[in-house]
Amino acid sequence: MSIARTVDYIRKGGLAKYWRDMQYIDDAKWGKMVGIDSNGNKYWENVEEQPGRTRWVDFASHDFDTTQQEPIWHAWLAHTRMEPPSTDPTVQRFHHHWEAPAWENFTGTRGSFRTYNTTKPKLYSWEPKIAQRGGP
Repeated sequence: MSIARTVDYIRKGGLAKYWRDMQYIDDAKWGKMVGIDSNGNKYWENVEEQPGRTRWVDFASHDFDTTQQEPIWHAWLAHTRMEPPSTDPTVQRFHHHWEAPAWENFTGTRGSFRTYNTTKPKLYSWEPKIAQRGGP
């Protein structure tokens, strides 16, 4: 990041926002906030940024996971949708009728899915037998 860009973003957003962005998204970005999803994540856009880096999300929690964002906002971040869901009339009309509420991924936590064993236990468990080596 150039010094001129850094100074410009500190001037626009303030030193506290610059420090927070460097800690959480590893880049100082400033743009127009286009919406907030039901989880409290803020979505931003700056068309003056480099191509592919014009849209980003600022997660509400510090220990974020990408499953904490709604699928329709993910489509906007990936440039699959042109308009953000907060201003797209099609999404406003149909979004809440057909989409199930999103929840985060529980893999690696106590809430993760675990299978259970339905096979009968063996009568005798296998124990390896150590063969004697031939010696003098």
